[in-house]
Amino acid sequence: MPAPRVLRTEILLVLGVSLGQSAIYALVTITARLTADRPLSQQTATMNASVSARPWLDLTYQLLGIFFALVPVLLAIHLLNRDSGDARARLGLDTRRPWWDVAWGAALAAGIGLPGIGLFWAAAALGVNASLVPAALPDLWWTVPVLILAAAQNAILEEVIIVGYLMTRLRQLGWRIGAVIATSCLLRGTYHLYQGLGAFVGNVVMGVVLSLFFLRTRRVMPLIIAHTLLDVVAFVGYALLPREWFNWL
Repeated sequence: MPAPRVLRTEILLVLGVSLGQSAIYALVTITARLTADRPLSQQTATMNASVSARPWLDLTYQLLGIFFALVPVLLAIHLLNRDSGDARARLGLDTRRPWWDVAWGAALAAGIGLPGIGLFWAAAALGVNASLVPAALPDLWWTVPVLILAAAQNAILEEVIIVGYLMTRLRQLGWRIGAVIATSCLLRGTYHLYQGLGAFVGNVVMGVVLSLFFLRTRRVMPLIIAHTLLDVVAFVGYALLPREWFNWL
């Protein structure tokens, strides 16, 4: 295992090119939103936005964005491989227990998703969240496949980096379990702050559940499946269902 100083530098670099960077931008965004001349509830946070008016160019940009967002995941696995052998097996990213992973992933998605809808609704009613647009892509043949890929990309990036990699490295540094969970969950909440304060709280709570599950099972695959299912429902549902169904967002 690398020396503690090397590990601390490595963690900062991995986070600096991935979710740590997102957290900094989210802090700046929420500051801008809270100091704007409009209430937070009257502002809009858009995900999966179109990049070009030309469909094939837009598709190219979307796919490139998804691919390069996953490079930090490959980096984290590579770094873990260098000092601990098969990092995929260690993090539970392998396919040894596919049906177990799918079953638990679906159960976690249901257990988190239903209360999450209620929390999001409450946050919107209290005016502590921006109006969320989960998908703003044009209605084209590739829209749904790209949204599904984007959901999977979000899940892989967040669960591997913020749960599997970060929690493993912090434990190697000798951090207490409580501090490890708190750091992971607070970081998860912070990079969702661009959506509002309600999103911060909701994602911290989600993070506690997923972190405890990982510590108990040492498998990140069910977390990826759960997160993917939640985002697919949000992204694809918003893209396909009538807009009036989402007036509460």
